[in-house]
Amino acid sequence: MSKVYFASARAKKWDYKDSLSGKLERLIKKVDFKKYFKKDEEVAVKTHFGSEGAHRIIRPIFIRKVVDGIKVVKAKPFVTDTVRIMGLDYLEIANQNGINHHSCGAPVVLADGLNGKDNILVKVKRGRVLKEVAIATLIHDVPAMVVLSHCKGHINAGYAGAIKNLAMGGISSEHRVHGWKKGRGCIHTFGEGIITWTKDKCTYCNQCVNVCPLGIIEFKGKKWTYIMDECWRCGRCTRVCPEKALHLPQNDEYFQKGLAEGAGAVLSTFKKKKVIYINFLLDIQPECDCMPVADVPLFQDQGILISDDMVAVEQASVDILRKARFIPDSMAGDRKVKEGEDVLKRLHGKDYQLQIDEAERLGLGSKRYTLVSV
Repeated sequence: MSKVYFASARAKKWDYKDSLSGKLERLIKKVDFKKYFKKDEEVAVKTHFGSEGAHRIIRPIFIRKVVDGIKVVKAKPFVTDTVRIMGLDYLEIANQNGINHHSCGAPVVLADGLNGKDNILVKVKRGRVLKEVAIATLIHDVPAMVVLSHCKGHINAGYAGAIKNLAMGGISSEHRVHGWKKGRGCIHTFGEGIITWTKDKCTYCNQCVNVCPLGIIEFKGKKWTYIMDECWRCGRCTRVCPEKALHLPQNDEYFQKGLAEGAGAVLSTFKKKKVIYINFLLDIQPECDCMPVADVPLFQDQGILISDDMVAVEQASVDILRKARFIPDSMAGDRKVKEGEDVLKRLHGKDYQLQIDEAERLGLGSKRYTLVSV
């Protein structure tokens, strides 16, 4: 049975040790980084840099605490993510959100280069959905990693934590030769992934145009168009369309299993016991950090969890969220969620447990855990 260490977000004493920063320091000492990282070993600190308008990411102070903990064991950390929008723009967004060398205490770099095409093809072991994916080169080559995941809702996944962070954040948007079919788009859709537009539903609100990370959507007169050959198949345009006028072929079971397989492909490039997972149940918003806004949280802050077992830390995280009371003045209140309901499942209608079950089936960890409060 795996151990998951937990620090509550509540602070009941006027003492730094009872702050979340102080508790994170204790969590790091408890898990003992020196058991995982060697002197002079490069360690990727994988996080999400956020978006313009999406500010509820993991705070730089917490990233700094992890970086400092890695430095204590004389390893060499760097903070990283894959390209979500054009590379230089994404680094500027990171800086605006407070993620930079000065605040984090380590270099901030893009794992798959400025254009998101610096990656290596990796075969997916035991894959039912995916066969081969393009893993960001830095993540592929580095010997160790700490995965910092902002746990939240997600319109496609239902729940987004460490599994989604690795699958969508360790795999590039596209491969230099094979395009989106070897990138994260192959999890979002299948076949040719052709986006269809229903003119009669469209109100020409331009939200799809504004949200596209590549700027390849436009209205020509009264006709919706996009550059299909350049499209990443990220599906953001379909997600923001209020009238459901855009459609990307998707299958919920395919997507959930694809997340687990994608995470497994990323982890296959690491030796055993070289990856630590830290889940932040803070600012638990309804949607992904990729979107251009951050709605108010669904729950009060719950705390921070850390483990060397991805499946265990994910199961512990969703178990906590299922028991948490939702905030009435949030999307949960808007949607008339009832006390005791699974809030994330009710809001998004997705069986997010499937991604965790599939990760266990793939041998990526165990759902059986012991929660140790620190």
